[in-house]
Amino acid sequence: MQEKAQASIRDVVSLPVIVAALGYFVDIYDLVLFSIVRVPSLKSFGLQGKELIDYGVFLLNMQMIGMLVGGILWGWLGDRKGRLKIMFGSILMYSLANIANGLVTTLPAYAFFRFVAGVGLAGELGAGITLVSEVLHTRVRGYGTMLVASIGVSGAILANFVANAYEWRNAFFIGGGLGLLLLFARIRVSESGMFKTMEEQDGISKGNLLALFTGKERFLRYLNSILIGVPIWFVVGVLITFSPEFASSFHISGEVSAGNAVMYCYLGLVFGDLSSGLLSQLFKSRKKAVLLFMVMTIASVGLYFSQGGASPQYFYGVCAALGFSGGYWAIFVTVAAEQFGTNLRATVATTVPNLVRGMVVPITMLFQFTRGRFGLETGALIVGGICMALALVSLFALEETFHKDLDYFEEFM
Repeated sequence: MQEKAQASIRDVVSLPVIVAALGYFVDIYDLVLFSIVRVPSLKSFGLQGKELIDYGVFLLNMQMIGMLVGGILWGWLGDRKGRLKIMFGSILMYSLANIANGLVTTLPAYAFFRFVAGVGLAGELGAGITLVSEVLHTRVRGYGTMLVASIGVSGAILANFVANAYEWRNAFFIGGGLGLLLLFARIRVSESGMFKTMEEQDGISKGNLLALFTGKERFLRYLNSILIGVPIWFVVGVLITFSPEFASSFHISGEVSAGNAVMYCYLGLVFGDLSSGLLSQLFKSRKKAVLLFMVMTIASVGLYFSQGGASPQYFYGVCAALGFSGGYWAIFVTVAAEQFGTNLRATVATTVPNLVRGMVVPITMLFQFTRGRFGLETGALIVGGICMALALVSLFALEETFHKDLDYFEEFM
């Protein structure tokens, strides 16, 4: 029994898991870096006041649109060419784009390279989760994906320290350098056995994105897998990204920086991802763990909007609570990967988190609309309520996947 437990621990703390976690670490570093350096970088181009929000939303949306495009591209390639190939290609692309972001001298160039970085970033998490899900045994794969997500989101903490210690251009250079270094660590990682088995068989449709939309049952599985993650990116894309503006509206007693808000939020996410992963193993249920964290998200959002006149330290504490509540991200991505067969798994696991991230575009557009009609706070609450309602309905519609054997193929008519 002890030998079996030790074997399970060795399986979880294995090279594929470590490399996937470090890749997601660099991914998150770059993903949140713009939110942290938004104000100083845009001020360096001469923008002030309302322009910081308007251009900030535009650049964030360019990054997220890139992730939508990349999610489709890398997911298709992952099921056709292999999980490892997209892990190499995606990190190379966003590392070089990061370096280019540090060299831009115009806003159009800044927007273009945020888009390119978004395309590159899109492949990292889905490929890592797919690989880890397929190489680990059913009884421990939840622990593996938990480690990938919890270690990965801590990249946001490093991003905040680097952004505070260095000028914004240098922060981008450092992110690019970290990504290029990680390429060398991936050389010793082996491809998924399930993918190799599929590759040897003829007549299997691989990476067929259209198949997700041609069957009603399959499409609903896909849609529901996306919608359960939307509240997390409402929190990050609206409440955290625009925390200085909300702090001003709440009459917080001191200055609040977006960088610190992001850092505390992602610090909470680290512990939330660890907790949700452990609870899903304890409950032997993905859905129960996700439901618990959704309820905590509702409570944390309520706390966020009831802190009028509080101190900056209290505000950051609430940001950490929001992050912890959104820590079901690890389980959310695992659920998406477990819903589909090997010949569609990379496509789904890569497109689903990126479509959720890409939902920041309509979420921020809706927020801009409701903010103009109802004010900053009421507008955000309306958008958050819509996101949470959709997520809860979708969660109850999904099947439980904790004990599911993943060695199967999707069959298309």
